[in-house]
Amino acid sequence: MIIGATQETDLDIMQKSSSLYNKFNLKRVFYSAYIPVNKDKMLPSLKLPPLTRENRLYQADWLLRYYNFKVEDILDKNNPNFNLLIDPKAAWALKHLNEFPKEINTCSYQDLLKIPGIGVTSAKRIIKSRKLFNINFNDLKKMGIVLKRAKYFITCNHKYFIDKSFFKREFIEKNLVLEENVSNNKNVEQLSLFS
Repeated sequence: MIIGATQETDLDIMQKSSSLYNKFNLKRVFYSAYIPVNKDKMLPSLKLPPLTRENRLYQADWLLRYYNFKVEDILDKNNPNFNLLIDPKAAWALKHLNEFPKEINTCSYQDLLKIPGIGVTSAKRIIKSRKLFNINFNDLKKMGIVLKRAKYFITCNHKYFIDKSFFKREFIEKNLVLEENVSNNKNVEQLSLFS
């Protein structure tokens, strides 16, 4: 799908992708940011290609295919586009903060998959490891968990990574945005076949 050439919302795009997966058993939908190849006045003009939006669509697509999310879990008519500052899984978690923090040593596999920073492989490692010992934050770091996101949504042995009084949406969202900005290089550019 070409992203940004027309006025479709992220919700429209994700609903179409979900439909393609469900009706035709597609393995993968690809998204590409619209980049005009010539200067025709009939073509939409963009100052910058929507590369971050493309990335958010891929992240959401992954949630649909591997994490058992549905489109309506992550987007709706009131919020038809992704937050470009944080990834869709973290945005979902912030909207459902009442379900968090989850205790890493007792929550189910499906609950582990809902935690930002924990993927399928990491969730399996956690399930396997906690049969042998109680997991703490250092153990998670050794397992390769992305603690810069996960730490806001979990407890280890019923302890929050800092004082529990910081478990507030504003604090978590501000820190997630800061983490995302630090980890993303803002000098990213679309590769060209013609240069």
